[in-house]
Amino acid sequence: MTDTSDTRPADSGARDPRQSALHRMMRYVPLIAPVLLWAVPCWVLLYAGQHWPLPVTLAGSALFALGLVVMPLAMARGHGRRQQDAAAIVGDTLLGTGWVLFTWSVLLGVLLRLALVLAGVGEGQDRARIVTWAVLGVSAVLLVWGYAEARRVPRVRRLDVQLPRLGAGLDGTRIALITDTHYGPLDRARWSARVCETVNTLEADVVCHTGDIADGTAERRRAQAAPLGTVRATRARVYVTGNHEYYSEAQGWVDLMDELGWEPLRNRHLLMERGGDTLVVAGVDDVTAESSGLEGHRAHLDGALSGADPDHPVLLLAHQPKFVDRAAAAGVDLQLSGHTHGGQIWPFHHLVRLDQPALAGLTRHGDRTLLYTSRGTGFWGPPFRVFAPSEITLLVLRSPDRVG
Repeated sequence: MTDTSDTRPADSGARDPRQSALHRMMRYVPLIAPVLLWAVPCWVLLYAGQHWPLPVTLAGSALFALGLVVMPLAMARGHGRRQQDAAAIVGDTLLGTGWVLFTWSVLLGVLLRLALVLAGVGEGQDRARIVTWAVLGVSAVLLVWGYAEARRVPRVRRLDVQLPRLGAGLDGTRIALITDTHYGPLDRARWSARVCETVNTLEADVVCHTGDIADGTAERRRAQAAPLGTVRATRARVYVTGNHEYYSEAQGWVDLMDELGWEPLRNRHLLMERGGDTLVVAGVDDVTAESSGLEGHRAHLDGALSGADPDHPVLLLAHQPKFVDRAAAAGVDLQLSGHTHGGQIWPFHHLVRLDQPALAGLTRHGDRTLLYTSRGTGFWGPPFRVFAPSEITLLVLRSPDRVG
């Protein structure tokens, strides 16, 4: 691999896009979300058509009230200035639990109750109890399963991607993608080592990490990130920043990845040459970099492609899928991204789609550009993955001119 360009400041055309609908909604989430997450399940499980003994009602109401109070306080202590890992674990776990209870209280509280009415099963009290035990049972199963899904080593997802401009000499190029490892309050050093061992079995030419390495500074999460230094690639290991790096001293993460032998592609590119053909491997800082105020950090695609032959195909690393609009305008052939987690806990993916053009998998944008969005290798916050499995991705690039 040959380094052919330098980090450059963004021009006025590379500023962050106008605030999305999701961002506007997020202003009000801290106020209304905790109340909804705990009040709705409390009503469905304890009051809607229920006639529990008074001690049960009081005890249950106290538990929901405790969740409503403890969750935001723990998250503030865990993710605010204090950065207390124990508090973060409590707050994040309550957030995930509340979300699952809320979701299934709404769904089963309406749909199952309606089905029971239409089927003529039971009376008001009996139907209410069926709904209650169904909500509790489904939620418990999903939380246990979701925790196991979040903590396991991701399965490898393999796919061939044909790039019309890829030369025959580069046919079969193997690109391994990990992203959103989110090393954090729960110590996952052993998990990290096993992920890296799995990546090494793929015998990739290029291994990519498209950001959100951790929640916390590089100094604080070094032990969990250290196994990344064992990752092997025949040509290069490349990395771009995600939005979470800019919450935790991004330059420290850039420096640590460089120390571990990864090539930070901060608005620049490398060339991969084989069989007389060339692939441009480029990367940009996350789109939130400019607003972070960190000097020299901003997404600058023109800088990343500066000096590259426009006739060569381009593989671009950009943390957020929504960067694909700029990539398509520049004629990029394939963009690799993460960020979405595939929604992580169903049905949160509906909110993700308000902010991003793709949730997971391979999608086309414009005449030339393909976007692959990973569901992520780790998890953020709540230690659960429900109907959004994590992944390590192996993309095999295919040329239309390949022999055989």
